[in-house]
Amino acid sequence: MDEQKSPVIEVTDLVQRLGREEILKSLSFQVWPGECFGVFGLRGSSKTSLLHILAGVDRYTSGNVKVLGCDIKKDQGFKKHTGLVTQVKSLFQDLKAGENLDFIANLKNAGQANVREVVSRLELEDSLRKGVNQIEPGVYQRLALACALLGSPQLLIADELIKDIDLYSRSIILREVQAFREKGGTVVCAFSNMEFYEHMSRVAWLDNGRISIYEPEAAREHWDSMVRSVAEGQGETDA
Repeated sequence: MDEQKSPVIEVTDLVQRLGREEILKSLSFQVWPGECFGVFGLRGSSKTSLLHILAGVDRYTSGNVKVLGCDIKKDQGFKKHTGLVTQVKSLFQDLKAGENLDFIANLKNAGQANVREVVSRLELEDSLRKGVNQIEPGVYQRLALACALLGSPQLLIADELIKDIDLYSRSIILREVQAFREKGGTVVCAFSNMEFYEHMSRVAWLDNGRISIYEPEAAREHWDSMVRSVAEGQGETDA
Protein backbone atom coordinates (compact mmCIF):
# COMPACT_ATOMS: atom_id res chain seq x y z
CA MET A 1 0.00 0.00 0.00
CA ASP A 2 1.09 3.58 -0.61
CA GLU A 3 0.65 5.44 2.64
CA GLN A 4 1.24 8.77 0.88
CA LYS A 5 -2.31 8.37 -0.36
CA SER A 6 -5.27 9.21 1.85
CA PRO A 7 -7.12 6.27 3.39
CA VAL A 8 -10.41 5.30 1.79
CA ILE A 9 -11.78 4.53 5.25
CA GLU A 10 -10.54 5.97 8.53
CA VAL A 11 -12.13 4.74 11.77
CA THR A 12 -11.19 6.19 15.15
CA ASP A 13 -12.49 4.98 18.54
CA LEU A 14 -15.69 3.57 17.05
CA VAL A 15 -18.19 2.37 19.64
CA GLN A 16 -21.55 0.77 18.90
CA ARG A 17 -24.08 -0.20 21.55
CA LEU A 18 -27.25 -2.21 21.27
CA GLY A 19 -29.22 -1.39 24.36
CA ARG A 20 -26.77 -1.76 27.22
CA GLU A 21 -24.45 -4.08 25.31
CA GLU A 22 -21.32 -2.64 23.73
CA ILE A 23 -20.91 -4.73 20.56
CA LEU A 24 -18.04 -2.71 19.03
CA LYS A 25 -15.45 -1.47 21.50
CA SER A 26 -13.32 1.49 20.51
CA LEU A 27 -12.26 0.26 17.06
CA SER A 28 -9.58 2.15 15.16
CA PHE A 29 -8.24 1.22 11.72
CA GLN A 30 -7.62 2.47 8.19
CA VAL A 31 -8.33 0.97 4.80
CA TRP A 32 -6.08 2.01 1.92
CA PRO A 33 -6.79 2.39 -1.81
CA GLY A 34 -6.72 -0.89 -3.71
CA GLU A 35 -6.97 -3.12 -0.64
CA CYS A 36 -9.29 -6.03 -0.08
CA PHE A 37 -9.74 -5.52 3.65
CA GLY A 38 -11.26 -8.64 5.14
CA VAL A 39 -13.36 -8.41 8.29
CA PHE A 40 -13.27 -11.87 9.86
CA GLY A 41 -15.30 -13.21 12.74
CA LEU A 42 -17.55 -16.04 13.76
CA ARG A 43 -21.32 -15.72 13.96
CA GLY A 44 -22.34 -13.00 16.38
CA SER A 45 -19.03 -11.13 16.19
CA SER A 46 -20.76 -7.97 14.85
CA LYS A 47 -19.16 -8.06 11.38
CA THR A 48 -22.44 -7.05 9.77
CA SER A 49 -22.92 -4.21 12.26
CA LEU A 50 -19.50 -2.83 11.35
CA LEU A 51 -20.13 -3.06 7.61
CA HIS A 52 -23.53 -1.42 7.96
CA ILE A 53 -21.88 1.49 9.76
CA LEU A 54 -19.21 1.86 7.07
CA ALA A 55 -21.90 1.80 4.36
CA GLY A 56 -23.98 4.45 6.14
CA VAL A 57 -26.87 2.03 6.74
CA ASP A 58 -26.68 2.20 10.55
CA ARG A 59 -25.76 5.06 12.83
CA TYR A 60 -23.19 4.47 15.56
CA THR A 61 -22.89 5.43 19.20
CA SER A 62 -19.59 7.33 19.30
CA GLY A 63 -16.24 7.78 17.63
CA ASN A 64 -15.34 9.06 14.16
CA VAL A 65 -15.75 7.39 10.77
CA LYS A 66 -14.57 8.89 7.49
CA VAL A 67 -15.34 7.18 4.17
CA LEU A 68 -13.91 8.61 0.94
CA GLY A 69 -13.07 11.78 2.83
CA CYS A 70 -16.60 12.25 4.23
CA ASP A 71 -17.43 12.38 7.92
CA ILE A 72 -20.34 9.99 7.54
CA LYS A 73 -22.37 11.55 10.37
CA LYS A 74 -22.37 14.87 8.53
CA ASP A 75 -21.91 14.06 4.86
CA GLN A 76 -23.58 11.21 2.95
CA GLY A 77 -21.84 12.04 -0.32
CA PHE A 78 -19.69 8.91 -0.10
CA LYS A 79 -22.72 6.72 -0.79
CA LYS A 80 -22.86 7.60 -4.49
CA HIS A 81 -19.33 6.21 -4.84
CA THR A 82 -20.00 3.05 -2.80
CA GLY A 83 -21.42 -0.31 -3.89
CA LEU A 84 -22.99 -2.54 -1.26
CA VAL A 85 -23.76 -6.26 -1.19
CA THR A 86 -25.62 -7.23 1.98
CA GLN A 87 -25.76 -10.66 3.59
CA VAL A 88 -29.56 -10.55 3.77
CA LYS A 89 -31.19 -10.56 0.34
CA SER A 90 -31.88 -6.94 -0.56
CA LEU A 91 -32.74 -7.03 -4.24
CA PHE A 92 -36.35 -6.44 -5.26
CA GLN A 93 -37.94 -9.87 -5.00
CA ASP A 94 -40.99 -8.96 -7.10
CA LEU A 95 -38.82 -7.92 -10.06
CA LYS A 96 -36.94 -10.01 -12.58
CA ALA A 97 -33.15 -10.02 -12.54
CA GLY A 98 -32.91 -7.68 -15.53
CA GLU A 99 -35.50 -5.34 -14.04
CA ASN A 100 -33.44 -5.08 -10.85
CA LEU A 101 -30.42 -4.06 -12.90
CA ASP A 102 -32.40 -1.49 -14.88
CA PHE A 103 -34.01 0.00 -11.78
CA ILE A 104 -30.74 0.32 -9.88
CA ALA A 105 -28.95 1.65 -12.96
CA ASN A 106 -31.59 4.38 -13.12
CA LEU A 107 -31.08 5.23 -9.45
CA LYS A 108 -27.31 5.46 -10.00
CA ASN A 109 -27.56 7.31 -13.32
CA ALA A 110 -25.70 4.45 -14.97
CA GLY A 111 -26.36 3.96 -18.66
CA GLN A 112 -27.36 0.80 -20.50
CA ALA A 113 -23.78 0.34 -21.68
CA ASN A 114 -22.78 -0.06 -18.04
CA VAL A 115 -25.61 -2.56 -17.49
CA ARG A 116 -24.54 -4.61 -20.50
CA GLU A 117 -20.94 -4.59 -19.28
CA VAL A 118 -21.71 -5.96 -15.80
CA VAL A 119 -24.14 -8.51 -17.24
CA SER A 120 -21.43 -9.79 -19.56
CA ARG A 121 -18.65 -9.82 -16.98
CA LEU A 122 -20.76 -11.64 -14.40
CA GLU A 123 -22.29 -13.96 -17.00
CA LEU A 124 -25.91 -13.13 -16.26
CA GLU A 125 -27.35 -13.17 -19.79
CA ASP A 126 -29.36 -16.38 -19.25
CA SER A 127 -30.93 -15.12 -16.00
CA LEU A 128 -32.20 -11.65 -16.93
CA ARG A 129 -35.79 -12.78 -17.53
CA LYS A 130 -36.00 -14.89 -14.41
CA GLY A 131 -37.59 -13.73 -11.18
CA VAL A 132 -35.07 -12.99 -8.45
CA ASN A 133 -36.68 -15.63 -6.23
CA GLN A 134 -36.21 -18.23 -8.98
CA ILE A 135 -32.44 -18.02 -9.47
CA GLU A 136 -29.79 -20.10 -7.73
CA PRO A 137 -27.84 -18.65 -4.78
CA GLY A 138 -24.63 -18.28 -6.78
CA VAL A 139 -26.41 -16.46 -9.62
CA TYR A 140 -28.16 -14.26 -7.05
CA GLN A 141 -24.78 -13.25 -5.60
CA ARG A 142 -23.48 -12.49 -9.08
CA LEU A 143 -26.56 -10.34 -9.69
CA ALA A 144 -26.16 -8.56 -6.36
CA LEU A 145 -22.52 -7.82 -7.19
CA ALA A 146 -23.48 -6.60 -10.66
CA CYS A 147 -25.97 -4.18 -9.10
CA ALA A 148 -23.33 -2.97 -6.64
CA LEU A 149 -20.82 -2.34 -9.44
CA LEU A 150 -23.20 -0.22 -11.51
CA GLY A 151 -22.11 3.38 -11.68
CA SER A 152 -18.41 2.51 -11.28
CA PRO A 153 -18.07 2.89 -7.50
CA GLN A 154 -14.73 3.54 -5.82
CA LEU A 155 -15.55 1.38 -2.79
CA LEU A 156 -17.24 -2.02 -2.60
CA ILE A 157 -18.60 -3.21 0.76
CA ALA A 158 -19.70 -6.84 0.75
CA ASP A 159 -20.99 -9.10 3.52
CA GLU A 160 -20.26 -12.84 3.02
CA LEU A 161 -19.98 -12.38 -0.73
CA ILE A 162 -18.89 -15.93 -1.59
CA LYS A 163 -20.34 -17.99 1.25
CA ASP A 164 -22.35 -21.14 0.41
CA ILE A 165 -22.44 -20.72 -3.36
CA ASP A 166 -21.37 -22.91 -6.28
CA LEU A 167 -17.70 -22.98 -7.25
CA TYR A 168 -18.30 -21.52 -10.70
CA SER A 169 -20.08 -18.45 -9.31
CA ARG A 170 -17.39 -18.11 -6.68
CA SER A 171 -14.67 -18.05 -9.32
CA ILE A 172 -16.52 -15.40 -11.37
CA ILE A 173 -17.06 -13.20 -8.30
CA LEU A 174 -13.44 -13.48 -7.16
CA ARG A 175 -12.27 -12.64 -10.67
CA GLU A 176 -14.45 -9.53 -10.79
CA VAL A 177 -13.42 -8.36 -7.34
CA GLN A 178 -9.78 -8.65 -8.40
CA ALA A 179 -10.52 -6.73 -11.61
CA PHE A 180 -12.27 -4.04 -9.57
CA ARG A 181 -9.17 -3.68 -7.39
CA GLU A 182 -6.84 -3.59 -10.38
CA LYS A 183 -8.81 -0.61 -11.67
CA GLY A 184 -8.17 1.21 -8.37
CA GLY A 185 -11.23 0.10 -6.41
CA THR A 186 -11.16 -0.75 -2.72
CA VAL A 187 -13.03 -3.64 -1.10
CA VAL A 188 -14.18 -4.26 2.46
CA CYS A 189 -15.46 -7.83 2.72
CA ALA A 190 -16.81 -9.63 5.79
CA PHE A 191 -16.18 -13.38 5.90
CA SER A 192 -16.53 -16.21 8.42
CA ASN A 193 -14.70 -19.03 6.65
CA MET A 194 -10.92 -18.84 7.04
CA GLU A 195 -10.62 -20.67 3.73
CA PHE A 196 -10.99 -17.28 2.06
CA TYR A 197 -8.14 -15.55 3.94
CA GLU A 198 -5.78 -15.67 0.96
CA HIS A 199 -8.00 -13.34 -1.05
CA MET A 200 -7.55 -10.54 1.50
CA SER A 201 -4.84 -7.88 1.72
CA ARG A 202 -5.21 -7.69 5.49
CA VAL A 203 -7.56 -9.37 7.94
CA ALA A 204 -9.38 -7.43 10.66
CA TRP A 205 -10.31 -10.07 13.22
CA LEU A 206 -13.37 -9.18 15.29
CA ASP A 207 -13.73 -10.97 18.60
CA ASN A 208 -15.77 -9.88 21.60
CA GLY A 209 -16.23 -6.43 20.09
CA ARG A 210 -12.52 -5.74 19.61
CA ILE A 211 -10.41 -5.77 16.49
CA SER A 212 -6.94 -7.11 15.72
CA ILE A 213 -5.29 -6.55 12.33
CA TYR A 214 -3.30 -9.41 10.78
CA GLU A 215 -1.47 -10.12 7.59
CA PRO A 216 -3.39 -12.95 5.86
CA GLU A 217 -0.92 -15.74 6.68
CA ALA A 218 -0.71 -14.63 10.30
CA ALA A 219 -4.52 -14.70 10.52
CA ARG A 220 -4.55 -18.26 9.20
CA GLU A 221 -1.85 -19.31 11.67
CA HIS A 222 -3.81 -17.80 14.55
CA TRP A 223 -6.95 -19.62 13.39
CA ASP A 224 -5.10 -22.94 13.09
CA SER A 225 -3.69 -22.45 16.58
CA MET A 226 -7.19 -21.87 17.97
CA VAL A 227 -8.51 -24.98 16.23
CA ARG A 228 -5.65 -27.10 17.60
CA SER A 229 -6.23 -25.74 21.09
CA VAL A 230 -9.92 -26.62 20.99
CA ALA A 231 -9.17 -30.08 19.60
CA GLU A 232 -6.57 -30.75 22.31
CA GLY A 233 -8.97 -29.56 24.99
CA GLN A 234 -11.67 -31.91 23.73
CA GLY A 235 -9.17 -34.75 23.70
CA GLU A 236 -8.32 -34.15 27.33
CA THR A 237 -12.00 -34.07 28.22
CA ASP A 238 -12.67 -37.35 26.40
CA ALA A 239 -9.68 -39.12 27.96
